[in-house]
Amino acid sequence: MLTIEQLHDVKEKVFKEVALRTQPVDTTINHICICGVSGCASSGALKIEDQFKSLIAQRGLEGVEVITTGCMGLCKAGPIVIVYPEGTFYTAVKPDDVQRIVDGHLIGKEPVVDLIYEESKAGDTLLSIKDVDFYKYQKRIALKNLGIINPDSLEEYIAYDGYQALLKALTKMTREEVIQTIKDSGLRGRGGGGFTTGMKWEFTYKAAGDQKYVICNADEGDPGAFMDRSVLEGDPHAIIEAMAIAGYAVGASQGYVYIRAEYPGAVAQLGKAIVQAKEAGFLGSGIFGTDFGFDLEIRLGAGAFVCGEETALIASIEGFRGMPRPRPPFPAVKGLWGKPTLINNVETYANVAQVILNGADWFNSIGTEKSKGTKVFALGGKIKNTGLLEIPMGTTLREVIFGIGGGIPNGKKFKAVQTGGPSGGCIPEAYLDTEIDYDNLIKLGSMMGSGGMIVMDEDNCMVDIAKFFLEFTVEESCGKCAPCREGTRQMLRILEKITEGNGTLEDIDRLEALAKTTQTSSLCGLGQSAANPVVSTLRYFRDEYIAHVVDGKCPAKACKNLAVYNITDKCIGCTLCARKCPVHAIAGERKQVHAIDPAVCIKCGLCIDNCKFHAIVVE
Repeated sequence: MLTIEQLHDVKEKVFKEVALRTQPVDTTINHICICGVSGCASSGALKIEDQFKSLIAQRGLEGVEVITTGCMGLCKAGPIVIVYPEGTFYTAVKPDDVQRIVDGHLIGKEPVVDLIYEESKAGDTLLSIKDVDFYKYQKRIALKNLGIINPDSLEEYIAYDGYQALLKALTKMTREEVIQTIKDSGLRGRGGGGFTTGMKWEFTYKAAGDQKYVICNADEGDPGAFMDRSVLEGDPHAIIEAMAIAGYAVGASQGYVYIRAEYPGAVAQLGKAIVQAKEAGFLGSGIFGTDFGFDLEIRLGAGAFVCGEETALIASIEGFRGMPRPRPPFPAVKGLWGKPTLINNVETYANVAQVILNGADWFNSIGTEKSKGTKVFALGGKIKNTGLLEIPMGTTLREVIFGIGGGIPNGKKFKAVQTGGPSGGCIPEAYLDTEIDYDNLIKLGSMMGSGGMIVMDEDNCMVDIAKFFLEFTVEESCGKCAPCREGTRQMLRILEKITEGNGTLEDIDRLEALAKTTQTSSLCGLGQSAANPVVSTLRYFRDEYIAHVVDGKCPAKACKNLAVYNITDKCIGCTLCARKCPVHAIAGERKQVHAIDPAVCIKCGLCIDNCKFHAIVVE
């Protein structure tokens, strides 16, 4: 068990070692940081680590340390290797590339230029990772340790102020002062509707109960979202420390992390960190010699999107089917096993220690009037730089998509961005200069949600996009209430009818009415927000719906049933398309322009794939 004095000693000693990774104090020492979380690991990062260690030992190199870190953010470029102190940014590294980096960079003192991230090459200068566009416009609070520290090392977490906030809270602040600091900071819940975190803590603190609980909602079910997983894999002690602080503030002695069973890497990393925290005395009884005790356990999720809703999550922990219940009473009053329960998500907790350490005014100075601090997003879809990023509230959508994200690939035109996961709305180009905060996104018919951000280009059909997200919510609806169970299913059937070319104008009116009814009468947040993709696409892209039902065409040429394949006069009559067509829908004489029989064509696209002269078009 670490004493307070030993905690300070570890921080001072280890920080001097770890700081060399990001601060060029001694240019004779190299640190090789390798992104080792799930995405990069699946692409061979662990083999790269082994190769580095083996070659460094073979070459007898001293003063070189190899560290596997958490997510570095720019996922599209993985596996990522950073060589410090220069911060040289190697991307898409393969095990066979390691020898070149060791011999060329570490021994020869010459970076291997062809392996370096393209945007790092500025003429004769190689930019450090922190100066690349993807990183330089970010501000990291929740993600501050990712890509820097080794998540296996408790000592490295301590070196970067780890458990100092817990020490401050337990020895220098009352419970009321901790809660007031969180309230004054303006921190809002990062997992959904953005409820004020400090108020939720205060409600739980004031609720009567002989036992109280603290829960971390790590049931990250949004398609394309991986924020929670990345934090738990790359900085698990930040969540443990924050939950202990929350336990102290509200008067809880037991905490649970409800985490997706589909995240085995995060489960293992968090489990390891909990053992370390217990052995060091940061969990258990008498923390830092006080009378406060707090313990923490992991509970695996049930594999249902609805379990992200807090009352359904509670039911799942209790051993029941994950289904929401009416509120009030809210969990802060009657939650887990009928006791007052505080629930926040991973990103919310990831901010807590920094707020306690740096103060409410520091956090309050970042962001907009009603949305303070930063927000983590998982940026994906039709975007050059896919990955994990953290930006100050108030950053515009344009700055994220075209600045950090690098814009739309292949010269395509931006069409829409969807925020908030399957429950969010689609925002068109006209609103790209909107500042990102809770209220602005809601005004546009979308939401912050947990932080998914999916970009769409001119090739995306917005009717088809709405159908895609409805398919997900229909599958994930728990079925408890009729508006969600039946409303989402009926909306999906109408969308299927429209995209198949059988829709009517009356279907559009019916779809709109169903969406409004589902929004206003569903039991929980899943059903209430399930219609957002429909409502927002009808609001901003109604012309596409009308084109489907009136003109029988999909403007984006994405709906297969409405597509018409034609051969243009670019055709030289090579007959390759006819030979490749599986249903013999193409006919024509050799060296003559061919034709496609629309009654036979199954629109498989093989003709387009095989035509070397780009003579076949979809209309």
